[in-house]
Amino acid sequence: MYHNDFSDTIVAISTPPGVGAIGVIRLSGEEAVRIVNSIFKGKNLFQQLSHTLHYGKIIYKGQLLDEVVVGLFLAPSSYTKENVVEVSCHGSSYILQKVMEAFIGQGARLAKPGEFTMRAFLNGKLDLAQAEAVADLIAANSRAAQQTALHQLRGGFSGNLKTLREELVQFTALIELELDFSEEDVEFADRTQLNILIDKIYNQVNHLIESFQLGNVIKNGVSVAIIGKPNAGKSTLLNAFLNEERAIVSEIAGTTRDTIEEALNINGVLFRLIDTAGIREHSTDRIENLGITRSKENAARADIILHLIDLLEDDEYSHFDWLGQYAPKTLTVYNKFNAYCDKMKSVGATITPIFLSIDAKDGLGINELKNLIYEKAIGDSVNTEDTIITNTRHHEALQKVKESLLVIKHGLDSQLSGDLLTIDIRRALYYLGEITGQVEVDRDILGAIFSKFCIGK
Repeated sequence: MYHNDFSDTIVAISTPPGVGAIGVIRLSGEEAVRIVNSIFKGKNLFQQLSHTLHYGKIIYKGQLLDEVVVGLFLAPSSYTKENVVEVSCHGSSYILQKVMEAFIGQGARLAKPGEFTMRAFLNGKLDLAQAEAVADLIAANSRAAQQTALHQLRGGFSGNLKTLREELVQFTALIELELDFSEEDVEFADRTQLNILIDKIYNQVNHLIESFQLGNVIKNGVSVAIIGKPNAGKSTLLNAFLNEERAIVSEIAGTTRDTIEEALNINGVLFRLIDTAGIREHSTDRIENLGITRSKENAARADIILHLIDLLEDDEYSHFDWLGQYAPKTLTVYNKFNAYCDKMKSVGATITPIFLSIDAKDGLGINELKNLIYEKAIGDSVNTEDTIITNTRHHEALQKVKESLLVIKHGLDSQLSGDLLTIDIRRALYYLGEITGQVEVDRDILGAIFSKFCIGK
């Protein structure tokens, strides 16, 4: 739970745990400068300008803890709009902990996860959607995720919502003005124009809702299950994708007993490759059968299935008929094409081009296959300058906005009275405002949002 009183001063280590050259301790609050100045020996920080750096020593209870560089960011020109002090220490976890304890001893409180950003929101530096984008930016593991989060952090999404909300607010004000003059039977709000506005907002909201599927892909990555018979070359393909020997490759059938998962970045989007156990019709090996079951489960969950077929085999593939239910997300890939060509030449047979043929061992067609996977998952729909919804909370709120707009539309068609129309419009306004925090958001919801942040941010 978060404190209801944010007038105290908080402190946290802002750099990740582990050994590094430096570690940064951040303080925010009215007493931040006093607390640091009380044990900082170098300059009087009260006499220094904002956005300046100062070298000195931290001495607490007569003991030298470290030589540091102190950064001053005075209110309101700081991340939280409060006094913020950042102390760069040597990266020893022991030193960082001792300096932290010294600041707490001087009156600071250990920050909760995300409390710095929560203060930025509560103090009006960021709206709620921008604050959530900070967490997305920290967690970004691909260029697309980074650019999408930056667009939201810069206010792209919030700006869209603000425009929609302002247009609705203006019409609400006109309708309410009508109510003040109800006895005179005047109409300030043109119902035809309101209908046009509701249609426009509905289309924009629906577009944002539809972007969530792509946003989820950008944020969480695309899962790609490599499915096939034993020795089809699944592990070899995984290694070829990664350009390293990640999976054990052997001519012994059933070498891969369990799934291996690795990440691959294609054109700035993260793909999670899953090398699965080979699937064959009959196996007496109980462990192998468990692996086969897991392979089928991974295929069901995957966003894309690569069904790898060995061109050197003439066996039946009827036991892969179950893949038919996943046809829209399946790419059939023919492997060992170079060896197949050698085989055909040796018997004087004609070599027929085969669509989506590769040779994972020799690297033939791997880049082309990467591009096909990207096209199947993303196509040309990624434009990170557009607003793309990546947050489940935003998606749910927009769904409620959409439902409210449909009710408003029905009310207009039914010639509903102005007082009832305003109730429906206010409901849409509430859900729009809930996304950015323009309406009061329940403190438990805020706690849930910011608890996902790291301590120190």
